[in-house]
Amino acid sequence: MKKIGIKEALPFLALTVVAIGSLFFPTAAVFADTSKYVTGDITWVLVATALVFLMTPGLAFFYGGMVNRKNVLSTMIKSLIAAGIVSVLWLTVGYGMSFGTSMNGIIGNPMSHLFYKNVVDSAPWVGGPTIPLTLFSLFQLMFAIITPALVVGAVAERVKFTSYVLFIVLFCLFIYFPVCHWAWHPEGFLAKMGVLDFAGGTVVHITAGCAALAGALVLKRRKSHIANIENHPANVPYVLIGTGLLWFGWFGFNAGSALAANTLAVSAFATTNIAAATAGLSWMFFDVVRGKKPSVLGFCIGAVVGLVAITPGSGYVGIAHSAFIGFVAAIISNLAVSLRSKSKVDDTLDVFPCHGVGGIVGMLMTGIFASHAVNSAVGLDGAVNHQGLFFGGDLFFTQFKGMIIVATYSFVVGWLIFKFINFINPLRVSEDEETEGLDVSQHGENYTQGTLLVKSNGVYEEKIND
Repeated sequence: MKKIGIKEALPFLALTVVAIGSLFFPTAAVFADTSKYVTGDITWVLVATALVFLMTPGLAFFYGGMVNRKNVLSTMIKSLIAAGIVSVLWLTVGYGMSFGTSMNGIIGNPMSHLFYKNVVDSAPWVGGPTIPLTLFSLFQLMFAIITPALVVGAVAERVKFTSYVLFIVLFCLFIYFPVCHWAWHPEGFLAKMGVLDFAGGTVVHITAGCAALAGALVLKRRKSHIANIENHPANVPYVLIGTGLLWFGWFGFNAGSALAANTLAVSAFATTNIAAATAGLSWMFFDVVRGKKPSVLGFCIGAVVGLVAITPGSGYVGIAHSAFIGFVAAIISNLAVSLRSKSKVDDTLDVFPCHGVGGIVGMLMTGIFASHAVNSAVGLDGAVNHQGLFFGGDLFFTQFKGMIIVATYSFVVGWLIFKFINFINPLRVSEDEETEGLDVSQHGENYTQGTLLVKSNGVYEEKIND
């Protein structure tokens, strides 16, 4: 058995401290007063919470199918491991930092809900008065889980597993939890500025996309990227499965953000589907116009970009306008991917061009098409019109300022996090490990796509299907 040092044992020791610490917190009464709740709303948000969780394994399939065959498992587990790490963080300090007592609109008090203290038996969240606070917190947990998982695609095929685990922790503590508080807590400074983000265009996609770009720059290029070797996707059907799971789960992501089974949830559900459908077609047909074949990957990537772009405005824009948002976002992200491919930036699965740029486009489009007719939260105060630019309002400029703040913060802090991790524990695997593949070198496991019967000298032999 391999002898390990304190560095290797630290994750287990940290988890041990959390497990033992949980014993010292009393059990609260579970929803003693249920008169304030609406059963239908609880049912819908429970379903939506499960749908959002489904997106994380969906993302694992989506990313896993696009990388080289020798890196499938290592890529998939880096997405799914976030479900474990972020859940524990959320139980301890994460929910408090995001939605606890605000400290000058910058961060929530991490001690206010330590180990879910004052969550189980507290009054409902101000934005979800008909559901228990615990359910609101669990719904928000699912967003926190998938956000660092998105970054995996930018650093795939060359980042150490242990280093990425540490990245998830630091990303949540220094990027996700603060930005979540800024945008979604009523006392958060972005919320007070009037920035609108219905379901995570800023909080999820811009933070992940910009941190992903920082990670790609810090890790530098893969050997295959330097040698200009084209890596073929390991399993395109995995990408199709992942896209389907993401699309399906995204209904919970966006429509669930209404926090009730109401007409706003219906509208968000519709805008989500229309934007995804339009964007998938837009990406595929735009490829054809540029002289390419209509690819399976193109439609899948385009659909996900549409889902990203509609997320911030899904509960603020009209259903018809969501088609335009999906159409434009897919073209802009497609061009961003093309520009990235001609550069020396090795963002393995184009996380920044798709999620970062898609989130930015979505935030700005919300500033153009958000309407008071869809959601009363869109400002319309007498002579002061804070609706979208399309309706003569000034929301676009607020959205632009919020986007700049979050994108800059996420990139700079993401850069510092990756640099810090690289200082204490090298981010990259060795050249030999990169050549061997991370499935074997990091996990001692191997993915095989399948076997084929190949005829050689009159005899059929079983060989790995590349």
